[in-house]
Amino acid sequence: MKLQIAAALAAFSIAGVAMAQEPPAGGADRPAPSPEMMAARQAMRQACAADMKTLCDGKMGREAMMCMRENAEKVSQPCKDAMAKMRAARQPPPAG
Repeated sequence: MKLQIAAALAAFSIAGVAMAQEPPAGGADRPAPSPEMMAARQAMRQACAADMKTLCDGKMGREAMMCMRENAEKVSQPCKDAMAKMRAARQPPPAG
């Protein structure tokens, strides 16, 4: 579970930087994020903002991710739920 939270937090950190810079959709090496993924990122940013401020105020990037991982048990339920939705949005659809 901690690994999943850490992965979601890494995505959260990267998503924050990526959304702040808003590169052109779809770069040469990867497709543009789906609307579902973009919505999940935004929801996670909103749901986890208070946790980031309370638990890891003043930390940025990797340091913030590590702080959130260290405090995973203290993260609010809405933030945990948003991270779970983010993981689900990242999963490829089942083959078949």
